[in-house]
Amino acid sequence: MTLSARAQGPGTTHTIHPGTDGAGTVRRTVLPGGLRIVTETMPNVRSAAFGIWAGIGSRDEAPQDAGATHYLEHLLFKGTRRRSALEISSAMDTVGGDLNAFTAKEYTCYYARVLDSDLPLAVDVVSDMVTASVIEAEDVDAERGVVLEEIAMRDDDPGDLVHDEFALALYGDRPLGRPILGTVESINALTRDGVARYYRERYLPPNLVVAVAGNIDHDRVVGLVGEAFADVLSGDGTPAPPRLGGEGDPGMPGVRVVPRDTEQAHLVLGGVGISRTDERRFALGVLNAALGGGMSSRLFQEIREKRGLAYSVYSYTSQYADTGSFGVYAGCQPSRVDEVLEICRDEVAKAAAGSLTAEELERGKGQLRGSMVLGLEDTGSRMSRIGKSELVYESLLSVDQVLAQIEAVTLDDVAAIADEVLTQAGTLTVIGPFEDREFTL
Repeated sequence: MTLSARAQGPGTTHTIHPGTDGAGTVRRTVLPGGLRIVTETMPNVRSAAFGIWAGIGSRDEAPQDAGATHYLEHLLFKGTRRRSALEISSAMDTVGGDLNAFTAKEYTCYYARVLDSDLPLAVDVVSDMVTASVIEAEDVDAERGVVLEEIAMRDDDPGDLVHDEFALALYGDRPLGRPILGTVESINALTRDGVARYYRERYLPPNLVVAVAGNIDHDRVVGLVGEAFADVLSGDGTPAPPRLGGEGDPGMPGVRVVPRDTEQAHLVLGGVGISRTDERRFALGVLNAALGGGMSSRLFQEIREKRGLAYSVYSYTSQYADTGSFGVYAGCQPSRVDEVLEICRDEVAKAAAGSLTAEELERGKGQLRGSMVLGLEDTGSRMSRIGKSELVYESLLSVDQVLAQIEAVTLDDVAAIADEVLTQAGTLTVIGPFEDREFTL
């Protein structure tokens, strides 16, 4: 997909990637009102995945709306002008389909996976949810308890909570630092009118992308979606541009300790990374694989295999429009936290000094290639790839183009990104029985 293709007017269809004999062909159409439709044809499967992506995430919330995006995700399952909550779920259960949704920092997705013959039903049900939710006051009140239970469940799992606490420590009380779920206080403060206004103002065709992958025909999908969205499409609305660039939230080096009477200590050591459009993201991916991305990684070998200090230890990256983060996670006995933390620091320092070997480079590249290709073997992952790309990137790279970018990574590339990302002042978050304990970076 090119910028010129994005600029075409409503009703124009473009082939983004031609595929081979139809397989893998990606096409794009913009309907009146700015609604985008992207599809990928997979003629050798018997299923289809249908998703509606909204370019709205938790980082778009004002402080008083914290958690509203995720709360709204729940409420769109509660009923429309044509269907009750039971009728929505029954429609999918009757055909053995999978209906779900998720909220992220920069987008929200509602999706269904069904037999290819049941695609018209999936289009109708999911589109109805996204365009015609009634958001009744009693549903808002009932679902408040569900969301609060979800927050409580997160709080009861320190291995999950530590990542939210790390984001808060890294970015502070700013949009990227706040939890997607919101807080108990912010959820209790949200009103029906406030959530409904958030819905009306944000869920507009220019902010939406329809993505479909499977044994489908693009023109038929366009017809089904046009019919399902008929009541909200009008005029020559221009699709919202991809969320790109910006200053980014600067990191806040320091230590955050959350005292909890847990059997394990949970820690994340990390800092600011790079944005999702940074050309060095492939080199960072190789670095991440070598440091803590698999069973042969340095952290796994040193902490788990050689010393038996942790069951779970890994590194990870998160990327956004304007910034990103890099972190190392480990869960261990509280009495061993100093030893584990010291090994993490040492391995990060070694990697920052450019110690990656040629063997680790090839292993990391192989891991990235394999995980990407194997992760695209089903319709749901293909739908997610084209939908997210349309929403947040300027262009959709083909699988072969991505593989070529990975293959092109050199030891010098990895050393350069390691020197930038791993040498900055860090952020440490620890959860465990450390009421009076101080930690240092």
